[in-house]
Amino acid sequence: MPDCRPIVRRWSVGVLTAVLACGVASGEKCTTQSAMTDTDRNALAGAGRAMAEKVLANDAAGLQAITIAEYAQNFGAIQAAVGNASAKVKGATLVVEQVYLLDASDMKPGPDGKPGNAQFLCTLNRSIAEADFSIPSLPAGKYGFVIVEARGIAAPWRLSFLMEQVQGQWQMAGFYPGAMTAAGRDGLWYWTAARTMAKSKEQWNAWLYYRQAEALLNPSGLILSTHLEKLHNEQASAAPPALSGGISMESPLVVKGADGVEYHFIGLGVDDSLATDKIDVMAHLKVEQIGDAVAARKRNLDAMSALLGAYPELRKGFHGVWIVAEVQGQPPYATELAMNEVR
Repeated sequence: MPDCRPIVRRWSVGVLTAVLACGVASGEKCTTQSAMTDTDRNALAGAGRAMAEKVLANDAAGLQAITIAEYAQNFGAIQAAVGNASAKVKGATLVVEQVYLLDASDMKPGPDGKPGNAQFLCTLNRSIAEADFSIPSLPAGKYGFVIVEARGIAAPWRLSFLMEQVQGQWQMAGFYPGAMTAAGRDGLWYWTAARTMAKSKEQWNAWLYYRQAEALLNPSGLILSTHLEKLHNEQASAAPPALSGGISMESPLVVKGADGVEYHFIGLGVDDSLATDKIDVMAHLKVEQIGDAVAARKRNLDAMSALLGAYPELRKGFHGVWIVAEVQGQPPYATELAMNEVR
């Protein structure tokens, strides 16, 4: 089954896509590490390293002690995320890769008196490159974001932390663990491969490889850099017509099997949980009920056949395919087969 890559955060965080045109609201300031004072940079980097070391040691209790009160009181999901990440980074060398100081100390509340929406533009290394943060309903205060890489292991990982300064101390307000490679290849490799596929008119493969590239290159989903914006634009240009409007519960991808049965796919992505030489396709299937195991497996296998029958190019770029049947309020039912096993 895929890694869920748990994300813990207090606020609903979105990606800022048009901030350069709209400008920045008053009261928000981003400082990158090259422009920080030594004091601020060392404090943020030290706090991020300390948190990453606790993940490396699977010291969930220690991390809980330096987590904001809201999450420290209900730490179960974070503890599970720490345990999963700790197993992935065992034996790694930790390197603080990037730090951001997000200062909203002077931010004013909105017209309704509630916290306003914060937008932070971060110029990288005093260049025209940007890394933008957008955080709705952010109370006034000082925040930080630290990216720590776990290197020197077969599959390097990235441990990113959103922090809030509480009584002069940095405390964890969000934990974003994620792999930096999939099937032994990094995000730039998938980006390059996606471009090649797009030129060859392999739109489905290209679209999924672009998704894999972003998953490996984006530390948390909080950030939109100029490079990631370029990736998004390329992915949109390469998208198959059937996916141009997106795929969701409200707008499923409908595929008809050879027997005329329709399958409604509500999600399409990639997965590397089997650690094979290629990544897998991951398709989420909307069903009315899961049913017994025999019937559920047959339906998933039939859905696989229908998906690959409709889009045969998928057989070329991937090791296999997962079908995850989903019904609201019930555990999902997943089935995986290698491409050469799908009839």
